[in-house]
Amino acid sequence: MQKSTRLPASVKPALLYKALLFISGITVLTGLVQVVAAPLVLNFIGADTGKTSAHFFAIIGMFMALFGGLLWQSLRQSPVNPVPVWWCACQKIGAAAAVGLGVLTGIFSGLALGVALFDLLSGILIFIFWRKIQTE
Repeated sequence: MQKSTRLPASVKPALLYKALLFISGITVLTGLVQVVAAPLVLNFIGADTGKTSAHFFAIIGMFMALFGGLLWQSLRQSPVNPVPVWWCACQKIGAAAAVGLGVLTGIFSGLALGVALFDLLSGILIFIFWRKIQTE
């Protein structure tokens, strides 16, 4: 059995930082896809694709893109301002809860649980980073 090696403390923040940059980029990209192709995304996750649903789903996509962009821009500042990071974490946790509730009530299919899990994990990682920059 191979002995596990711990990462140096200086590497951990860099990995978390890079993960959050990736998450922010994915959030912008998927938000924009939702804006321009809401019915297609709704169909993929097993939801109603009517005009009203598509309209409001596109609005949600717009806010995803905005919060992803806010996180990206906040992370690129030196020093990182913790206030927008906090709000981005809250948005991810709220999105996870909303999508999970949508699956629970039958609005979305079980496929959407992947989205909820990604948002939940993202929110937790963002909160961890927020906590770290609070103590620096």
